[in-house]
Amino acid sequence: MSVFLTQYQRNNPKNLTFHSDQGGQYKSLIFKKTLKELGVTQSYSKTGCPYDNAVCESTFASLKKEEIYRHIYKDFDELQDAIDEYIHYFNFIRPHASLNYMTPSEFEITAK
Repeated sequence: MSVFLTQYQRNNPKNLTFHSDQGGQYKSLIFKKTLKELGVTQSYSKTGCPYDNAVCESTFASLKKEEIYRHIYKDFDELQDAIDEYIHYFNFIRPHASLNYMTPSEFEITAK
C-alpha cells in the first residue's frame, strides 16, 4: 500500500525543498544526484541543532512512541508494513493539535 500522495494528486508541486540533518546518507552522491534530477533543493540543519527541523523530529518521535517501541517485528517486511500503515494513520486519520485538530490531509485541502 502506498501512503504517499502522487504528484498528480498534489498538482505536481514545484520548488520543493528536502530538509534534513547532516547524516551521511543525505550527503551521499547518489542521494544528492537523485534530488537534483527531481528538481528538489537540499537543505541541512546546523550540526547538533535538532530545532532546525523540529517538525520532522516531532514526527519521528511520534512514530517511535506510538508504533515502533510498542511492537516487536518478526522481520523487515513486517516493520515496513507497520510504518506504511502508521504514516497513513498519521496523515489521514490522526488529528493534530497544531493543525486545529485536523489531520494533515484535511489541513492541506483547506489551506488551498
